[in-house]
Amino acid sequence: MDVMTIGQVARQTGVGVETVRFYEKQALLPVPDRNSSGYRIYSPAAVERLLFIRHAKAIGFSLTEIRELLFLRVDDEASCLEIKEIAVDKVRDIDHRISALTRMREALTELARTCRKGRSAAECRILESLLADDFRMADGPNDHESKETEE
Repeated sequence: MDVMTIGQVARQTGVGVETVRFYEKQALLPVPDRNSSGYRIYSPAAVERLLFIRHAKAIGFSLTEIRELLFLRVDDEASCLEIKEIAVDKVRDIDHRISALTRMREALTELARTCRKGRSAAECRILESLLADDFRMADGPNDHESKETEE
């Protein structure tokens, strides 16, 4: 079996050495054996697992979700339908975030339109609007209302 150092694994998977250690601490990657000098040694399975984690993160999965996907990957009782449900839930989550980002963009665009050349920062309508008690994002709840309804 080919063994690799942490640096080799990091280079091969496109992540940093500290990221490899972080995933070990988060139990996403098994703690590797050590050679006689005390250096971590990794198998090709570690590279495969790190690539899985990196790719899953790239499409938006959280570490908690990745942990679940890794478990389902080796669970003989798991079905593809369970994994599809996780993916569909992630799509819904992304859609909600896109909607929130769109509202933020609209609010910022509207605030930027209020800016008038030649005014001092003390007269800035953008800053005044952010201080206003009645500040609302376009078609969306106030930030504190949003957090209350999510909890």
